[in-house]
Amino acid sequence: MLTTYRHIRIGVPLDSQDGSGKMRGPHEPERVGKTMAEVIAQIMKQSMVTTGVNTGVDTEVNTRIQTMESRNTQKPMRMIHFSRLMLTGIFCALPTFAMGFDYLQTLPAKPPVPLNNPMTASKSALGKQLFFDRSLLGTNSLLSCNSCHNLKQGGDDNKALSLGQGGQKTLRSAPSLWNIGFQTVLYWDGRSTSLEAQTLDHLRNPTISTWPNIGELVQALGKSSHYRQAFSKAFPADKESFFGISGENIARAITSFERTLQASNSAFDQYIAGDESAISASAKRGIQAFNDAGCLACHFGANFAGPAPGPALKMGDGFYELFPNNLGSSYDQQYHLLVDLGRFAYTGDPTERYMWRVPPLRNIAVTAPYFHNGAVASLEEAIRVMGKTQFNKQLSDKNVNDIAAFLHSLTGEMPDKILR
Repeated sequence: MLTTYRHIRIGVPLDSQDGSGKMRGPHEPERVGKTMAEVIAQIMKQSMVTTGVNTGVDTEVNTRIQTMESRNTQKPMRMIHFSRLMLTGIFCALPTFAMGFDYLQTLPAKPPVPLNNPMTASKSALGKQLFFDRSLLGTNSLLSCNSCHNLKQGGDDNKALSLGQGGQKTLRSAPSLWNIGFQTVLYWDGRSTSLEAQTLDHLRNPTISTWPNIGELVQALGKSSHYRQAFSKAFPADKESFFGISGENIARAITSFERTLQASNSAFDQYIAGDESAISASAKRGIQAFNDAGCLACHFGANFAGPAPGPALKMGDGFYELFPNNLGSSYDQQYHLLVDLGRFAYTGDPTERYMWRVPPLRNIAVTAPYFHNGAVASLEEAIRVMGKTQFNKQLSDKNVNDIAAFLHSLTGEMPDKILR
């Protein structure tokens, strides 16, 4: 049995200095308060307890937890930068872990829903109409939400960078919207903590919308008798206030529709539910190769994007990793991996250079091209890039093909009724 340590960062930074006033390096552990140390302990123990594989593991975990608890400070940190213990070579044979921290999970039946935006049929129906309506993004807009997030093409547009209003290019590659309700933070850099906030951000972005402000969009929608009726039905408590039409309610409707975009019942889901014939022998080897390479250190859980959403990481909590983690490979220049500084461009925190939200891997096989800049055209090449940049490993062609087969098995069923 092998043991691998990967650097994981969770949450949002409160500051970028340690007690000495010195700036932290990207791989240096942060101060951890008692409360957050307990959270780490919960994740670690739930991820490794009851394996019955190596009695020395629990001692190692407890030692690391005690070390982090000993760093307790007057002000607990909201972000944690720590080494998570990963057991390799045993996952497929293990019983399920407790409290949703299984490494390999089926997709839950429903995503988390915020209390201030409960799901209703009328609201998601309105959101669907807005999603496909080009007038949402401007009087003469040629684009709708579906232009960059084509639900018949995997939920993205299969372009490196999307073309916005007037041919403007987006800053980063458009991610898929399928299963987006399970993402705890949004954008490649995790800067948005809710789907509702992200939607409003899009409507204010001149690359996406030609409306000078959301107020003019609200007025335009209010001129439509259809939308007046639809908003009044979807938001009955607000119907006396301009028929319930507001920027917040536009976002609530669209995100209610987006939370219905679940591509479930993948071949992988069927396999771990007990159907041995659901995936190929190559895909089964790929699960093991994926683990042996170290990929499960970050890409695990229901959405293969980390331990969230779950008991320890809630909606709005980020899960991040350095990319590239090992600088100096030929891929850095070949695929321009060092041009975009990741979360640093948003936070200005030097410790967050090249830090990115861990992206989900479900439906990854149908969402080429890959990475934040869309620079890699094929799934197989993306796997090679990850092996080298993250673990300094040159993966064999056999391992690459097997991992690709496993990732193909993560493609879920995309309901036709949503697309009609």
